[in-house]
Amino acid sequence: MENRQIDLWKNLNNKNTLGEVQKYIKEVIEIRGFDKQKLEQTMLLLTEEIGELAKAIRKEQTTMSIDKNKIGNYDTIESEVADVFIVLSTICNKLNIDLFSALKEKEKENINRKWGN
Repeated sequence: MENRQIDLWKNLNNKNTLGEVQKYIKEVIEIRGFDKQKLEQTMLLLTEEIGELAKAIRKEQTTMSIDKNKIGNYDTIESEVADVFIVLSTICNKLNIDLFSALKEKEKENINRKWGN
């Protein structure tokens, strides 16, 4: 199993489409056994990962106080963004949502919105 993950990872590059990345995530989640996780559990995990991203941003981008004893527990912003993307992609895979198509369709709506204060 571990070799399969390595092979998949080696084929992951900056020329992959969003669909290919989503497929990669689907495959590694299956290898890791998280594909059996219920949707509600995956949604809770997404919420947790978003919280970890908030902590990383707080640590690196603000002057807000942070518990110095726990500072080593917080990962980088980049790492947490990746975790959020992986879990979001997993939710899309569980619901058979093509992330690129959903993004494209939503942006079609957003183009016609009036943005401002």
